[in-house]
Amino acid sequence: MNSGFRITFSLLSAMMITAGLQSCSSSGAKEAKDPSATEIAPALDAFSLEKGSLSSSIQIPGELVAFQQVDLYAKVNSFVKKMNVDVGSEVSAGQLLVTMEAPEINSQLSGAESRLKSQEAIYLSSKATYDRLLETSKTPGTISQNDLDVAFARQKSDLAQLEAARAAHREIGDNRNYLEIRAPFSGVITARNVSAGAYVGPSGKGSELPIFTLQEQKKLRLVVSVPEAYTSYLNNQSEVNFTVRSLADKQFKGKVIRLAGALDRKLRAQHIEIDVANNDKSLLPGMVAEVAVPLTGSASNFLVPSTAILNSTKGIYVVKIENKKTKWIPVTTGRTEKGKTEVFGELNTGDTLVTIASEEVRDNAPADHVNVK
Repeated sequence: MNSGFRITFSLLSAMMITAGLQSCSSSGAKEAKDPSATEIAPALDAFSLEKGSLSSSIQIPGELVAFQQVDLYAKVNSFVKKMNVDVGSEVSAGQLLVTMEAPEINSQLSGAESRLKSQEAIYLSSKATYDRLLETSKTPGTISQNDLDVAFARQKSDLAQLEAARAAHREIGDNRNYLEIRAPFSGVITARNVSAGAYVGPSGKGSELPIFTLQEQKKLRLVVSVPEAYTSYLNNQSEVNFTVRSLADKQFKGKVIRLAGALDRKLRAQHIEIDVANNDKSLLPGMVAEVAVPLTGSASNFLVPSTAILNSTKGIYVVKIENKKTKWIPVTTGRTEKGKTEVFGELNTGDTLVTIASEEVRDNAPADHVNVK
């Protein structure tokens, strides 16, 4: 009898525990479904879209080169007689730099002078003969027309020979003038490769290296290759600032003067040149400069806070508020400067965009509470 009582008590206990659990579950479900506990969506901060421009700069390495540079070779095969300048010499345009000698040229000039004088004598003789025959022919029957024509032709032929002799004499004289090399422009001699007595000549014919290298250094070219992405922001007369490593505490300025107008096939960059005044010659050709190239944007681009751009796995978007609903608008971005970013897409001035975009702000979700600033 005690055994039966224990079984009955155990069954009653189990039934009571089960009923208690069901009661708790029902109470929890009622609380979850309580309509008084509705969730209110937080207000969204937004702004009105406007157009503007960004002014920034990029740091690009550049190279300083001489405004003008020339390698001076001998025009004719000769020997260096006298050198009037050396490395580091400042020269002015037209200054005599080196004198050379070539004895065979003097001999050729003497021969050309003799031939010229001989041809002058022949021409004067044939001219005098024609003039006499012409004067005599004025008396009818004295000189035939054929003799007169022959004398005139002889005079013309001798005149042509005289002109040829003069040209030959002038050519040899010009070659002798090449024995003096003068500076084509003012500058500094930066290299000298021969000494007095050296045999020199045109490149590859007596001289593999130039006699001198002359550079203009009071004015330099700063050469910079600007990447394709930034070429649209460049224009002539843009001012740039730059520094060089050897004068790190000093900043230099220049103006963009020349744009290549095409991209380099290897670098995909546009070659630009900036003229730099260098009267004190503190800058040297060959220096590497760190150039700050200004990028002045167009005022016709839309600017948004950088926080308004949503970078999701599907793409880049901004969140637009339209008809009290959110709408993801795909965009592409441009430059970023001081918390502002250029965006391009199907946008219009005055559109209301969410200031802080995130994936929590779903596409096509209700937007009843918006704070426009």
